[in-house]
Formats: sequence, C-alpha cells, structure tokens
Amino acid sequence: MLRGLRAAGVNFSRFQRFSVEVSQNEYETVAEETLQRLSDYFDHFGDVYPVSEQYDVSHSMGVLTVVVSEKIGTYVINKQSPNKQIWLSSPISGPKRYDLKEKRWVYAHDGEAMDELLNREFRRILNDENIDFHKILA
Repeated sequence: MLRGLRAAGVNFSRFQRFSVEVSQNEYETVAEETLQRLSDYFDHFGDVYPVSEQYDVSHSMGVLTVVVSEKIGTYVINKQSPNKQIWLSSPISGPKRYDLKEKRWVYAHDGEAMDELLNREFRRILNDENIDFHKILA
C-alpha cells in the first residue's frame, strides 16, 4: 500500500519524525533544559503580569504544569523519552507532540515550532506582544 501511495506522488516527508536522529543522551539534556527554561519564564510571568490568583507553575520529574486561570485552564508540557518528544497540552489549541529538529521543537503535522505556538497564545492571554519564547528556547 505504501508503495502505491509513493508511486502516486504522496510525500511522507512532512510526517517524518525528526527526533529519532538525536541520541538519547542529547534528547534528555535538551528536553530537560527546555523544560527548565520554560519553567523559569513562566515563573517570571507571575512577577511582572497581573495574573489570576490561580496562576501556578510547577516543574517536577519531566512534567511542567502551568495553571493560567480557572477560565483559561492549564498547560501541561512533558518529556516523552521513549519517543524523544516533548508533548504539550494547551487549553486553547489542544495537544501537540514536538520533535527536535535543528535545535527547535517542531510539530511535524504543521511545521510550527513550540515557541511560535506559546508566543501566539501567551501574547493573547497576557495582552503583550513582547512575550518571546524564542529567545529563551534558542
């Protein structure tokens, strides 16, 4: 069946997983650094923005949880070591699975990087176009 689809010109490259090219040690290092940087940045929001009383950031054992508010909901960002991915669950856009590609976490289905999604959503949530996840994940 796959041969037939390929013969028909179906391009599977956009669905290719990128993280498989990364060693397990490199994945673990980069994923943990990513979660720590995100955790620190989200903590910073609580200090500089008028966030809700429910706003809370916790990071433990490869899982980062950001409770934005009762109205908006909770973000969960976690390592998936067997797949060499980072999974993000957004109360706005839903679940995404990110692969490491050229030092960025990229969602293979649409090519959008995790920092781009977080920029879009948190700029809207906090009403500040200066929020920049790219600078902390670069």
